Amino acid sequence: MEQKRNTFSGSIGFVLAAAGSAVGLGNIWRFPYLAAKNGGGLFLVVYIILALTFGFTLLVSEVAIGRKTKQSCLTAYGKVNRRWGWLGGFASAVPFLIFPYYCVIGGWVLKYCIVFITGQGLDAANDSFFTGFITNQYEPIIFFVIFLAATCFVVYRGVNKGIEALSKILMPALLALVIGIAVYSLFIRGGEKQDGRSGLDGFLIYVIPSVEGMGFIDFLHVVMDAMGQLFYSISVAMGIMVAYGSYCKDDSNLMKSVNQIEIFDTVVAFLAGVMIIPAVYVFLGKEGLSSAGPGLMFVALPKVFAEMGFAGRIFGSIFFLMVLFAALTSSVSILEAVASGIIDKTKTTRKKATLIESGIGLILGVIVCLGYNLWYFEAVLPNTPAGKNAQILDIFDYASNNILMPVVAIGTCILIGWIAKPKFVIDEVTKNGERFGRRGLFIVMVKFIAPVLLFVLLLGSLGIIR
Repeated sequence: MEQKRNTFSGSIGFVLAAAGSAVGLGNIWRFPYLAAKNGGGLFLVVYIILALTFGFTLLVSEVAIGRKTKQSCLTAYGKVNRRWGWLGGFASAVPFLIFPYYCVIGGWVLKYCIVFITGQGLDAANDSFFTGFITNQYEPIIFFVIFLAATCFVVYRGVNKGIEALSKILMPALLALVIGIAVYSLFIRGGEKQDGRSGLDGFLIYVIPSVEGMGFIDFLHVVMDAMGQLFYSISVAMGIMVAYGSYCKDDSNLMKSVNQIEIFDTVVAFLAGVMIIPAVYVFLGKEGLSSAGPGLMFVALPKVFAEMGFAGRIFGSIFFLMVLFAALTSSVSILEAVASGIIDKTKTTRKKATLIESGIGLILGVIVCLGYNLWYFEAVLPNTPAGKNAQILDIFDYASNNILMPVVAIGTCILIGWIAKPKFVIDEVTKNGERFGRRGLFIVMVKFIAPVLLFVLLLGSLGIIR
């Protein structure tokens, strides 16, 4: 039996839910690492420019597709043009692959949160702690299952009582914690052991552009890294914004909501760097900023907290609680993208769809956990931090983020730019008389610039461009 489609209660509910999806683990550990790697302020400038052009184009396109069709990504693209239904399958495959390993990492965050809250943060600073935890055959699975169950519970309760209610509680709390930690990090000062380095010194490294020794190819890598980060940051090309757009009321101001999501995401991404880079610089120096991916949050930062003494226990507890909030709101959106697709395609109930996908996620997540112990092996992945030491989690991440997401984004640009035409999105955005700011920019980006940039990004992800 076809279910009545839920909607967000208003623009605030939609913006907070979408921002909750956007502000996740990618923002908190990936953005600071990439900024430190790519010339600090130079990366920030490139990222902001791309967010206002490239990111805006994909975000407004996906939200408009969702609201216009009232469908999730699995069926929405076919509604736009029946020959392009295959693109919905590709888009749905992205959250399907991300959900299991994202919940595994969410379990890691839960473990660290408990460790710091219970006063055992010094143990986490040991080099062997993280490796010892993820290679344990049972403990990571337990924390993964707890995190997955929490995600399932929220989506099971629905759009209003689950996703929107959670976002209205956690997003203001998350923003307050992010601002508080960022301010504290700015005024940290090291002792003699740290040569008197200060948080403000680290902040200047973060915000002042550095182009020393940088050629054209190096700059191209900065642009590609910033583009890749945008996928993580604004949750495009993974079906989430199409699904959330389908829950957006027809009388809501779509352009205003998209602008608010852009601002919220960019501010939090910037503050994530302010939280982490000054603190890591003070206690671990410039070399500490080179830690990539999980190494930054689960290895380098616990060392920073340990150097702070008693204050580090408090700081570490608040930090990992904040990260847990961010991880949960994002994992909810990832599960919702898949569950909504099952609902729209099969006309089944939300409860059944949620349980089906959670069951599949449980099986795949256990496989990811065992990839660090019982089923350990190493694979080679081009242009990734894992490099020659990739495990099952890295393979899931590479397939979804490096291959499928650029393909989905390219397909979306071709569909909107050349098949359905930009008028499809423009008419949806302006149907209530609202003004479409950046209309000309949108048309040029979706038809010409974005597809070219995305194709270059795909070639880089495949290792063809190095």
